[in-house]
Amino acid sequence: MVFRFVQLKTGDGERRLAAVDDGGHARRVMVADTLYDLAQAAISANATLAEAAQARELGEDINILSALTEGRVLAPIDHPDTAHLLLTGTGLTHLGSAEGRDKMHKAAQAGEQLTDSMRMFLMGVEGGKPSPGQEGVQPEWFYKGDGQQLVGPGQPLTSPAFAKDGGEEPEIAGVYLIGPNGTPHRLGFCLANEFSDHVIERGNYLWLAHSKLRQAALGPELLTGPLPEDVRGASRILRDGSVAWEKPFLSGEANMSHTIANLEHHHFKYDLFRRPGDVHVHFFGTATLSFSEGFQTKVGDVFEIEAAPFLYPVRNSLGQAAERPVAVRAL
Repeated sequence: MVFRFVQLKTGDGERRLAAVDDGGHARRVMVADTLYDLAQAAISANATLAEAAQARELGEDINILSALTEGRVLAPIDHPDTAHLLLTGTGLTHLGSAEGRDKMHKAAQAGEQLTDSMRMFLMGVEGGKPSPGQEGVQPEWFYKGDGQQLVGPGQPLTSPAFAKDGGEEPEIAGVYLIGPNGTPHRLGFCLANEFSDHVIERGNYLWLAHSKLRQAALGPELLTGPLPEDVRGASRILRDGSVAWEKPFLSGEANMSHTIANLEHHHFKYDLFRRPGDVHVHFFGTATLSFSEGFQTKVGDVFEIEAAPFLYPVRNSLGQAAERPVAVRAL
């Protein structure tokens, strides 16, 4: 059976882990109260998450929708030490519009000089889906922070005071736990809002690293098993209770210029990303941005991302932190 896993708290603040079937029926996992502990048990038993969860009979029913309404649902993964949860991602991985691709190919054929971003995109189109056993071209890669940057369902995505923009990036994220021998284990996939500062990025592409040092949100559930080839949904922005912007959201390998295996290879090829016990949340990229269509977000807007086969949307408001002066003291 394919399960979704949801982390939440009871009304008394105790942790719970729920296993949810395709119909949305959720029951308590009795062998562990966190996904991290369940994954450790699965690795030890050489079992899947679903098998490990059913090592003991599942417990009482859990109403996930009520827990969401009451703000008791947590991010689907966390780590006892936030410094050991790494948020990273890859960009220029989705095919985008046929019009955009056509313009780039025509420019290349005409001998026009392409930007570095467009050159990297074309490299992915040409070499991002290698044959099994072969190594494909490496993608753009970026770092977003550690577990302190991960925002739970319904919590605001807060831009720092110095931010120029707070924009959504609807994506799929892979969630991984590094086993005792350094092997990465993919736990599953989450809907995500990678959230970036697109004004900073547009100012100079070498500022991409700065633009990505922002919070990120995951949807309520972790989906186990393979990701469908074609993931279709919608990304929208609500303002004062009404839809201010909306566009279809496409992901899955049918809509990507890289395979997920290729993106995983080029992340985990580095020894420092195979430290036993670490958790990795890796964002696979997007082709849908309100910013690219001239939409400007403002504090109080609500980002909402939904896509089958995920049962619950990613829903977070936009906030902005107060000014915090930086003072460096010499010792």
